[in-house]
Amino acid sequence: MALPDLELTMPRKRPAPRILTVKHKTRLTPNMIRVTFAGPEIATIRAGCEGAHCKLMLPAANQTREAFASQLEEGPRPATRTYTVRHLRQNASEPEMDIDFVDHGDNGPASAWALSVKPGDFCGFGGPGPIKVEEFHADWYLVAADMSALPMAAATLEAMPRDARGLAIFEITEPDDKQDIAAPEGIDIRWLLHPVSHRASAAQVDLITALDWPEGVVQTCIAGESGVIRTLRDHLANQRQVPRKDTYISGYWKIGLVEDEHQAMKRREG
Repeated sequence: MALPDLELTMPRKRPAPRILTVKHKTRLTPNMIRVTFAGPEIATIRAGCEGAHCKLMLPAANQTREAFASQLEEGPRPATRTYTVRHLRQNASEPEMDIDFVDHGDNGPASAWALSVKPGDFCGFGGPGPIKVEEFHADWYLVAADMSALPMAAATLEAMPRDARGLAIFEITEPDDKQDIAAPEGIDIRWLLHPVSHRASAAQVDLITALDWPEGVVQTCIAGESGVIRTLRDHLANQRQVPRKDTYISGYWKIGLVEDEHQAMKRREG
């Protein structure tokens, strides 16, 4: 009797987290902070992963790099949050990567870390995961995001064919949170204001459900607050009948829950 191929049957071990070094941070808009990482570790990150999610593992206050590296190896797991690779510049003389943080003040470990971080500081990095839209084959694209998903949606727009047509909707906290995005000229970008993010908003739902739906193949890239996402997912599947293979739609957070609680809720819901 032939023995099973151990290489095929044994689960693959997840690669150890990298430890990334902060080069600088930028106040991108009133409610968005960009942290730029640099160093040889960036050169080992998969090219073309802009828009993919990653896990950031945050050191404790005043923790040394050596103590943090030991904690990543031996536990306990440090505070960990999910973010998006916004830009990756591996061809620069010093490879760099940008990750954008919504400024929630000190309400949350990642926002507090981004506010206080300075050049030379560090964090753990796991990933990146897969990009959200791996191929573009539609006649028309619908992109929608709140501030939490804006980096992913912006990276998706920048990866689109230059002749792409469609609509992008961004819900932001204040007018100066608008960003320059290198989207195709055929993408109509609309900015909606929602100044109190911890209250439910119907603005995206109202706009999308009232659209004159285009002919042909439609692809979507939509992410944000889970209540909004649940309504839009139902609308796309049942009213617009967009095939699942053409639909990326995901809840990134939920009003009233921290990330760990939201992820547990998503696992329960399947």
